[in-house]
Amino acid sequence: MVTRIRENILKIRERIANAAFRAGRRGDDVRLVAVTKTRPVEEMLEACRCGVDALGENRVQEALSKISSWPPDIGVPWHLIGHLQRNKARKAIEVFRCIHSVDSSSIALVLQNICSPIGRTLEIMAEVNIGDDANKFGVHGKDLPALIETILSECPSLSLSGFMTILPMGLNESASRALFAELRGLRNEMETRFGRSFRNLSMGMSGDFESAVMEGSTMLRIGSAIFGERNY
Repeated sequence: MVTRIRENILKIRERIANAAFRAGRRGDDVRLVAVTKTRPVEEMLEACRCGVDALGENRVQEALSKISSWPPDIGVPWHLIGHLQRNKARKAIEVFRCIHSVDSSSIALVLQNICSPIGRTLEIMAEVNIGDDANKFGVHGKDLPALIETILSECPSLSLSGFMTILPMGLNESASRALFAELRGLRNEMETRFGRSFRNLSMGMSGDFESAVMEGSTMLRIGSAIFGERNY
């Protein structure tokens, strides 16, 4: 049976492939992270059956309540895409394979101090406030080198794979693409500066993911386009 969620994911995959083709990329190089804030476990399981690459939760506490009833045979990784508070860091490490939202040296060091004694290597991304939006979390571009330096020199248990951003609300396609391109350019600059690869760009959501793919996104965080509008 073709469910609504399956149909939506098939349409999204097709749109990803078309956007990637226009940019000279392969659609298979873009991972689909299903944003599952407020979504019941049943919908999350259906998304997993339909081939999403990861599940993205905004809040540690909500993820804990869901994972307690999660079937052990469903191995789709869980990612934290929302802001991480220091007092939730230990629980976050228990649940999430990747944290997209590391935005300060202090939270990086907290994660390092938890991971190191248990021998855990944790994939992270640095959240960048690329639009300088006062309502968004994230390190500003000028402060990103210092954050990277701390992670690389003082946090051997953290594997920095790239950068994440959330754009300001209400941008048109041209403005969105410009900011996505700015993050891609910043990533390239950081690769040159630090002499290493930062392969991931977590950028693009339900309303702008095609623009993000055109500008180099490797991870899309999509919720309403998969599940429909949220019921709060």
